[in-house]
Amino acid sequence: MKDKKKWIIGISICVLLIVSVFFMFHQGKSNEQVVTEYFELLKKKDYKQMYQMLNPKTVYTPTQKYFVEKYKEFYEEIDAKNIQIKILDEQDNVIEYLIYIDTLAGRITYRNKVGVKNEQIQFNKELIMDGYTEGCKIKITTYNPEKRGRILDRNGKVLAEDGKGYSIGLVKGKLNGENDYGQIAQYLETDVETIQKKMSASWINDDSFVPIKTVSEATKNDLINKNILGINGVKISTVSIRTYPYDKAASHIVGYVQNVNAEDLKKHKNEGYNLTSVIGRSGIEAAYEQQLRGITSGKIDLVDKNDKVIKELCHKEVKMSPQDITLTIDIDLQQSLYNEYQNDKSASVDLNPKTGEVLALVSTPSYSNNDFVLGLSIDKWNELNNDVNQPLLNRYKQTYTPGSTMKPITAAIGLETKLIDLDKDLGAEDKWQKDSSWGNYYVTTLHAPTPNNLKNALTYSDNVYFARSALNIGKENLFKYYKNLRIGEKIPFELSLNRSQYINKKQKVNDQLIADSGYGQGQILMNPVQLASIYSSFINNGSIYRPHIVKKGEQMWIQRVFSDQTVKTIKEDLINVIADENGTGHSIYHENIQLAGKTGTAEIKQSQSDTTGSELGWFTVMTTDSKRPILMTTVVEDVKGRGGSGYVVEHTKTPLDSYFSKANN
Repeated sequence: MKDKKKWIIGISICVLLIVSVFFMFHQGKSNEQVVTEYFELLKKKDYKQMYQMLNPKTVYTPTQKYFVEKYKEFYEEIDAKNIQIKILDEQDNVIEYLIYIDTLAGRITYRNKVGVKNEQIQFNKELIMDGYTEGCKIKITTYNPEKRGRILDRNGKVLAEDGKGYSIGLVKGKLNGENDYGQIAQYLETDVETIQKKMSASWINDDSFVPIKTVSEATKNDLINKNILGINGVKISTVSIRTYPYDKAASHIVGYVQNVNAEDLKKHKNEGYNLTSVIGRSGIEAAYEQQLRGITSGKIDLVDKNDKVIKELCHKEVKMSPQDITLTIDIDLQQSLYNEYQNDKSASVDLNPKTGEVLALVSTPSYSNNDFVLGLSIDKWNELNNDVNQPLLNRYKQTYTPGSTMKPITAAIGLETKLIDLDKDLGAEDKWQKDSSWGNYYVTTLHAPTPNNLKNALTYSDNVYFARSALNIGKENLFKYYKNLRIGEKIPFELSLNRSQYINKKQKVNDQLIADSGYGQGQILMNPVQLASIYSSFINNGSIYRPHIVKKGEQMWIQRVFSDQTVKTIKEDLINVIADENGTGHSIYHENIQLAGKTGTAEIKQSQSDTTGSELGWFTVMTTDSKRPILMTTVVEDVKGRGGSGYVVEHTKTPLDSYFSKANN
């Protein structure tokens, strides 16, 4: 009997414990938790789940469709972000809270109260928005700065600014029907169908001016001389357009603007763009769109169906007016380089090696950014796209086989690792292979100097010397220094540049590839901006400043990658490349200015026996004194049969001389 009592008491205690635990874990959510959960769903834009939290017995509960539509309309229209609530008080199952909503026009903040019953929200209209009434809507007003900022060169010369254009248009009520469309189309280099489409818009009245084409002042004057105004209904109106005074010479850097399209409006929703806005499409115009355009001001109002303001929800003042962007470019040097290479496929990069400032950045052939602003005809667009010389291709962005311009870098790595003895004579060989395992593959050179030491190998540009040296340095050391030089990493620059590489990841690394890498063939690809930056280390105490094209303080990019002794040796040998009568860059020698440099001819072919491949010509030249610091790197495509790298040396003379002449003045 005693045992039975104990057993019953034990069972009772267990039951009580189970019941206690059950109630402990199933006592429900607090009212504060319910309200917090509701607004967490708002952050996630889960409007349907929010609706499921409403108490359907509330006096006014909207339909799910209405509820979801209104929340979506209000919160997505204002670009709501960072929604936060703060619970202020709770009395009689009513929660008072403060809500913060960041929007495109500033922060909306307001207080509201909401009832909670049985873990359900008692709906009220101000849950949607402060001041909400039936039929109201959001109205967003933005104020755009009137003018776009200018783009200037380092000396204040204008590369881009707002200027005057001329809109050629038609007044429907004064036209001779469609009878003159053919003649008008011929004048404006368009087609009749385009004119018909523009003139069929629903908004057009008889006295409406319908713009057909925007033209420059020169084109406008030409059209007037041809008597376009003699056609009934044709009018010319002055309009504001973006103008580019240096046109093709700087178009790849400066870029251009165009009218926004549907995709732009979607991408930049609620940023103040409309159908009449322009937006930067490429170059500095695109990279610095926000600074050039300025930040718009705006406000958000709650309005009734007649657009009468019920409540101003927030107001953001202009934080930034349109700014001018000053580049490091010297437009005179830029123009000189463009003039020299305009008929070539080339890229030129000029640096101040002491600061990293880019003094010129040229890609040829080029295109007219003014044409893009004024509007390209279909024929002109097709002509640009189908041009075999690819004027739209930004060549300073690309990577190329560096050829012999890689030899000073190989030499510097060899000196740093003490695996090149600068005085050792390797023995002159016109044709060389490591051993018979290479089969029919040989490294060849045009000039095998005697003695075959480092200085002569750089002066005469001996491939065999650097192939043998690369194998002696070894893959591990070479790749370590390539990484130290940031080859293969993203280049820190305001405009997009393709990454250089020292190895194709799919390529098997063997001795033959390492040997070829030593003289700039193999799998090495270099961007001209990065190659120029690396060369700056040879006259800048082994350090490299970050290349930049927008005026600001210089920043170190790679510090002390090479030692003083290595830099001294390489610089002296590169001076000899120019000063020695047998040096590959001697034709640019100056009596009064000490120059250092290196030529390079890179072969682009399928195999060693391929005789149909093309050649790239490279030349880097730099001053060695700090009074007139400049470093010029140019690569030209298709120089085979045109003198190889010698073609580039010859065409570097005029831009370099004009720069020195300007510096002296």
